[in-house]
Amino acid sequence: METKTAKLLDGKALAEKIHQELSVRITESQAKIGRPPGLAVLMVGDNPASAAYVRNKERACAKVGIASFGKHFPTETTQAELESVIAELNQDEQVDGILVQLPLPDHLDAVTLLHQIDPDKDADGLHPVNLGRLVRGEAGLRSCTPAGVMRLLQEYDIPLRGKQAVVVGRSILVGKPMALMLLEADATVTVAHSRSLDLSAIVKNADILIAAVGRPGLITAEMVKPDAVVVDVGMNRVTDASGKSRLVGDVHWESTAGVAGFITPVPGGVGPMTVAILLQNTVASYLRKAGS
Repeated sequence: METKTAKLLDGKALAEKIHQELSVRITESQAKIGRPPGLAVLMVGDNPASAAYVRNKERACAKVGIASFGKHFPTETTQAELESVIAELNQDEQVDGILVQLPLPDHLDAVTLLHQIDPDKDADGLHPVNLGRLVRGEAGLRSCTPAGVMRLLQEYDIPLRGKQAVVVGRSILVGKPMALMLLEADATVTVAHSRSLDLSAIVKNADILIAAVGRPGLITAEMVKPDAVVVDVGMNRVTDASGKSRLVGDVHWESTAGVAGFITPVPGGVGPMTVAILLQNTVASYLRKAGS
């Protein structure tokens, strides 16, 4: 009997397509506006994973024609210094998007810094004003990872209206905004988490399953409904017995790919989409300011 394999939801390919669309849009708008869009990424300290993420974002900016106003601060930078930099960037006409790369050193308060960012320059879509707009179904900058997931589902013509969607994870970064976006698309949404009783039974109902908890291999094949759409937001670095490390998701990919109808790979699924939506948010802010 032929072994079934789920169709891939290829975030890498779709991100590439979005980059090309943004590049064309920027080229067309720049002549009229007189400058490129600008994104400022603030990084504090020398976390190697953060440095890699920031380089990745800056490379993506360069590829589509967004100017980077990245600022790298030493670990001992104070809260007041960072707030002052954000206030300057809020006023800077060249800057359309601002984001603070997390995690921050322990002495800094990330939430307070986020609150200082002008909501219309909030490239990460995480400011309370933008989350409020999402709750109310109003236009605004959307949280990058869940918005990337929605765009991926749309690209593959996956119907959401009336479907049972289960989001595993309730973080403000992914789980909560993800549930709201699925509700907005007329899905019937359940949010499960580490305190949920009988997680398997909840997950088994899902036509659309979003795993976003940060626990490697938490979702196994027997928990997944046949032909379900499985989106793995998890990015976990694991080290095998030989000392080699690799990235894995929250879903046990090898077994689940034999049950699901569609599945995202890790890496190459949701990760590239997060960066693509970050750029899209920056360009949206740029065009709105220019009235185009």
